[in-house]
Amino acid sequence: MDLIEELRWRGMFHDMMPGTDEHLRQNAPITGYIGFDPTAPSLHIGNLATIMLLVHLQRAGHRPLALVGGATGMIGDPSGKSAERNLLDEEALRRNQAGIRAQLEKFLVFDDSPTGARVVNNYDWFKEFGFLQFLREVGKHLTVNYMMAKDSVKRRISGNEESGAEGLSYTEFSYQLLQGYDFFHLYKELGTTLQMGASDQWGNITTGTELIRRMSGGEGKAYALTGQLITKADGTKYGKSETGTVWLDGSMTSPYQFYQFFLNAADADVPRLIRVFTLLPQAEIEALEAEHAQAPHLRTLQKALAKDVTIRVHGEAAFEAALSASQVLFGGGDLATLDEATLLDVFAGVPRLEVPRASLAEQNVIGLLSEATNGVIFSSKGEARKMIQGGGVSVNRTKATPEQQAIEVPLLLDQYMVAQKGKKNYYLIKVV
Repeated sequence: MDLIEELRWRGMFHDMMPGTDEHLRQNAPITGYIGFDPTAPSLHIGNLATIMLLVHLQRAGHRPLALVGGATGMIGDPSGKSAERNLLDEEALRRNQAGIRAQLEKFLVFDDSPTGARVVNNYDWFKEFGFLQFLREVGKHLTVNYMMAKDSVKRRISGNEESGAEGLSYTEFSYQLLQGYDFFHLYKELGTTLQMGASDQWGNITTGTELIRRMSGGEGKAYALTGQLITKADGTKYGKSETGTVWLDGSMTSPYQFYQFFLNAADADVPRLIRVFTLLPQAEIEALEAEHAQAPHLRTLQKALAKDVTIRVHGEAAFEAALSASQVLFGGGDLATLDEATLLDVFAGVPRLEVPRASLAEQNVIGLLSEATNGVIFSSKGEARKMIQGGGVSVNRTKATPEQQAIEVPLLLDQYMVAQKGKKNYYLIKVV
């Protein structure tokens, strides 16, 4: 597989240093790396696009390295930021690094072959590197003028109100020098000749190539390649849901929420997303696009995208559970098949109410959906009775009747009821 050609048709390619394509073609396998900032216990959808750069590097017959920035994570990269981030302690960073490594193993092949992936941690070579030693051996090779010319620095250095920036501390200013030394260290110790990343990393990456050249007396040659930042059709950043960041860790973003995030992708966005986030070949993607164009309401592309990514991130069983939950909500399936975590996920965005268990024996369904729920579902018994008589109310997917007693409604998991009012209004009632 030709790496650059593959990245271009998938819309993932942004820029590269002159000679990078030839280097990849003529020196296989080369070793290339991407750095990941361990400031959270999980990677997120935005990171997934850069993970896929490593996946394609390995599929093209090269060796991928994932650098987990235990040292640089203590500082924070100013690229794309308007304010300095909070600094984490070593213990928190180690925890985060372990979680990130486990996630990377789902995408890359780790073995002892020439193309086997490897995770490295820059804390391992920075922890014994003294400040004065670093200044003498590394800092003297780059001028302040060179470092200030980087866009990530220029945007922050002004600190003006118009840009929304808060200025730049010396700590963050030093970040590009540390990242540059990472590249030099990996070049010297592991023969790494390529660094990749998102387009906003271009300045930091090229600092590394320049440092390699200068610290090796002009003889060292390394290369840079960046991928496109993933944005929506309207230009806004991709990877956030209504409830916040979409994480790869199932305890932070559940498999159901993860699946729904991709399933709900806009028609204008999904052709690009399926190229970036899946490994489906070009012919198959184009066939799916043609099928989708014939009946967009069936969401063929979204379903293929959501299935592929959910399986690779969370596994086949989690995908099947997410699909089953989706069918329950949108296809009228049996609510009793859901476990508690999935039930709460499915109805995460609906009003949640509590009623005393004793009230079930004292109320009929009309009273339950009006008085017992403090008028949230129906403001009065009369309103509830009228809609129930019209067949517009169901409890746990069964049509309610005016004569029905609340005690007669089978509870889900012995403590929940799902009330549906009309076609779109859901309420989750917890019996306490």
